[in-house]
Amino acid sequence: MLYYLAENLEARAEDFAQRLAGLLNQSVKKAMVEVEASIERIFTYAALADKYDSQVHATPFRNVTLAMKEPVGVVGITCPNEAPLLGFISTVIPLVAMGNTVVAIPSETAPLAATDLYQVLETSDVPGGVINIVTGDKEGLTKVLANHDDVDGLWYFGSAEGSALVQKAAAENMKRTWVNHGKSRNWFNPAHVPAHDFLRHATEIKNIWVPYGE
Repeated sequence: MLYYLAENLEARAEDFAQRLAGLLNQSVKKAMVEVEASIERIFTYAALADKYDSQVHATPFRNVTLAMKEPVGVVGITCPNEAPLLGFISTVIPLVAMGNTVVAIPSETAPLAATDLYQVLETSDVPGGVINIVTGDKEGLTKVLANHDDVDGLWYFGSAEGSALVQKAAAENMKRTWVNHGKSRNWFNPAHVPAHDFLRHATEIKNIWVPYGE
């Protein structure tokens, strides 16, 4: 499904570049760099979707421990304002690759870069309800997600103050959080967006102890 999504976005690369150019007041050539980086990132997570898997650990007292990686569940994301398309792709796709359902708040300054993806999602066999995009006031919507008991995790990419509020609000319902404490990333540099870090935060590990022998 993710390979199909990347291919369909690639087929509409020019349309998305023109949209980004208009939203960000930049040249189509520069916008195309972000679109191409987004396509490449989807292909990366498509390739890792069946490779970031569980492990077997040797433990004492005649046990084998299966460390099973499982999806977190329903995860909310407050996407970064910068790189509105690439930032959205870089945060949403690793969660989907690991089997989560996503409720994403796109860039508040250029939300159309993300909402235009609905057409691509619908033609890429992405099941309904897997990726949900909610536009509006970023901080207000984040607070709703943090307080929502049916949201299992929350990723926040914004200000240091917002990060602190997310952690405080999520503590009441013991929601798993991942915040950036106001520190920005270069979303175009893979070294600043390490895939295995995002996949690790997109999963939980369930340890199963299997005894053997006498």
